[in-house]
Amino acid sequence: MKLYDYFRSSAAYRVRIGLNLKALTYEAVPVHLTRDGGEQLKADYLAINPGALVPALDDGGAVITQSLAILEYLDEMHPQAPLMPRDALGRARVRSLALTVACDIHPLNNLRVLRYLVKQGGLTEDAKNAWYVHWVQEGFAALEVLLSASGDTGRFCHGDTPTIADCVLVPQVFNATRFGIDLAAYPTIVRIDAACQAVPAFAAAHPSRHPDAE
Repeated sequence: MKLYDYFRSSAAYRVRIGLNLKALTYEAVPVHLTRDGGEQLKADYLAINPGALVPALDDGGAVITQSLAILEYLDEMHPQAPLMPRDALGRARVRSLALTVACDIHPLNNLRVLRYLVKQGGLTEDAKNAWYVHWVQEGFAALEVLLSASGDTGRFCHGDTPTIADCVLVPQVFNATRFGIDLAAYPTIVRIDAACQAVPAFAAAHPSRHPDAE
């Protein structure tokens, strides 16, 4: 398997975690999103993913895009260390938690959106950062309630083993911290993130461990 990714991409970080949790061997193919105008915009990568986004997973010539689709594919193809609960209600809850980040927070703060706000929208760096902080805080506020109010939350987002929800949460916490967001209002999120960081599979996927890290 080949994983086309960027060390600081939240979406690619999710997949690296999932691959590590399942102890799957893969070749990392860095696609630098800011070097040389953005390697994701080059013709050779567009032939792999016309959306010009990372990650993309090449499994024996079959290319899958979108991090959550990749994670569910990996879970179906490699059932060891399952990333989804066995029961339908549990799977729905894990998807809901993951999508709260992947749909409600991350798209509004994606690199290409932030660039557009500055270059086409005329926002200052301070205004851009305020945009980022607002949407993370709003999303985390909802996620904190979903996690803290449910008896299904355990050491991790759902129970006491990592799921796709944890794969998605940890990269968003990393980015929030990188932007200097105070996480004191989200103690359950902070606790779960700390539990994840103690798991070698999460630690090994950290952007600082990536071969293309700066």
